[in-house]
Amino acid sequence: MKNHSRNEADLLETLGFIIPLPAPFQKRVNEEVITETFKRKHQLLKPGETARRLYFIRHGFLRAYFIDSNGKECTTWFMGKGDLMISVYSFFTQKPAYEYIEVLEDCKLQSLTWNQLNSYYADFEEGNLLGRIVTQKYYLLSEERALFLRTQTPENRYEMLIEKYPDIEQQTTQSNIASYLGISRETLSRIHRKKLGLCHVTQNGTQI
Repeated sequence: MKNHSRNEADLLETLGFIIPLPAPFQKRVNEEVITETFKRKHQLLKPGETARRLYFIRHGFLRAYFIDSNGKECTTWFMGKGDLMISVYSFFTQKPAYEYIEVLEDCKLQSLTWNQLNSYYADFEEGNLLGRIVTQKYYLLSEERALFLRTQTPENRYEMLIEKYPDIEQQTTQSNIASYLGISRETLSRIHRKKLGLCHVTQNGTQI
């Protein structure tokens, strides 16, 4: 258990890397943050519910997705250890969500409420700056996601995803990965076959 804890991310430590936090701020967070464990397939949020909490992933893997007009699941985010996980629109507007947040593997999460975060903005100069930095991060992630889908080939999207989350194929399904990449299961299978074929050629010393 002790070794496992050292492998977990920590909210305060992660926030401290973004901006140094004064002791009173750290004390407030320690007093108010809650830590919970959730099993695989648990849904932290469903459409129509309002996202009241911001989650920090100590360990585990999650995704956000919505269901389109054809009844198809469309994965918008994967998040792992050390990431913050929220429904961006619902949390920042405090309006009902249009998406699901699902636990893909057993996880331990730390969380704070929207009201608590806003009290930090009001009471601490660092809290206001921290909130702005986190908001900018999610804006940039959204822009990167849009560019990712518009400018990268399916093969490049797959390689970039594997580089970011090397264990993702053990953490979720091929259907979820394909929906995140914006491709069909068949296209993902072709990418796998091509990748395996290239590896086989390379291992046999044959020039590609």
